[in-house]
Amino acid sequence: MRKIIFATNNKHKLEEVQQILASNFEVLGLKEIGFAGDIPETGKTLEENALIKSKFVFEKFGLDCFSDDTGLEIEALDGRPGVYSARYAGEDGNSENNIVKILSELHGIENRKARFRTVVSLIIDGAEHFFEGIVNGRIIDEKRGAVGFGYDPVFVPDGNNKTFAQMSSDLKNKISHRGKAIEKLVAFLKNN
Repeated sequence: MRKIIFATNNKHKLEEVQQILASNFEVLGLKEIGFAGDIPETGKTLEENALIKSKFVFEKFGLDCFSDDTGLEIEALDGRPGVYSARYAGEDGNSENNIVKILSELHGIENRKARFRTVVSLIIDGAEHFFEGIVNGRIIDEKRGAVGFGYDPVFVPDGNNKTFAQMSSDLKNKISHRGKAIEKLVAFLKNN
């Protein structure tokens, strides 16, 4: 089975992607290649951050790899938190504080439209490729569900009445932003 590096130390993201790619690739995280540090995300867009991470791994280890960056884009907040989603309420990246902040900012606002957008950057044989996945939905007023991570407890995807945090990982992976971007990545890898 072909090995590919996912440039992340996020255990939840790694498990999600390993489930999606299980029949095609052995996906290894940064820890498995001996890197436990953080790769600074200094880009101003999701595309820039994803590329920074995949380039770092490719240049340091010489391995084919991919990385992603995801943002929650809320219409009434002019697309915020966007590229700053993970650290919206502060540099500690505390999901609970991030949720409290967006719910506070949305208090009294009727328009709850939001979307999750993931950009995957792949570097394979030295060439760069990008894949995007989007899922539209809305932000609800209170947290529901205990699985998932990040903003999952307050995001309900269109066509559903459950938050991502109330769904099985199989269902979430089928409809999620990351799942859609990874599907495009898999299709590309299978054809090349």
